Amino acid sequence: MFDTKKFGGYLSRLRKNVDMTQMELADRLNLTRQAISRYERGDSFPDVSILVLIADIFNITLDELIGSGEPTRGEAMILEGIANDNETVIAENIEDIVSLAPYLKPSVLTKLSAGLSAQGIDISNIISLAEYLNDDSVISMMENAKFETISIDLLEKLMPFLETKSKYTIFQKILDGELDWKFLRPLLIYSDGLHSQVEAAVVEGALPWEALDLMREAWCEIWERQRKNCEV
Repeated sequence: MFDTKKFGGYLSRLRKNVDMTQMELADRLNLTRQAISRYERGDSFPDVSILVLIADIFNITLDELIGSGEPTRGEAMILEGIANDNETVIAENIEDIVSLAPYLKPSVLTKLSAGLSAQGIDISNIISLAEYLNDDSVISMMENAKFETISIDLLEKLMPFLETKSKYTIFQKILDGELDWKFLRPLLIYSDGLHSQVEAAVVEGALPWEALDLMREAWCEIWERQRKNCEV
């Protein structure tokens, strides 16, 4: 896994070895001194486009610069491909994308995830990526996701990052029998508009009558959360 602390330490040594201040490096990169400080502490990672400039300033290869963070083979391929503006960068596995997600722009993540999405991505990885991807990308992944490892707890973690269409994708999987009807609980807590559809599905026989009890429980939890928020 790419280590920003090791990358930052390497960048700091490069700068000090040529007797350059953080401010001087910041000026050459058109950044703030604070940004350079965060890079060197490993608290953040530069936009991939800046890596090329850093390598040029210190007269080292891009491979050497990226390698200082000890990336996996797949991570190195992704970072080098993006830095070199390679439009056909393909991730070998979803784990490399998840690992690099905090450092990549949503547009870049969308391209990387597109190929793997068609093959079906495990739902737990979508939860890891949802924070960084745009809505359309999450929807695409949800439509082809593998739900073998899903749990109600995992689904609840995913809910805050999903917009309406993604939630309805999960609801349809429940109606189609791909997911147990008990997965309705987190959906109902985070999706007010589903309640009437659940009632209709129960009447039509697509969902068991127990789903109405689950809906009432969800309403109670929503009410309790709202009450606590009012007391704060």
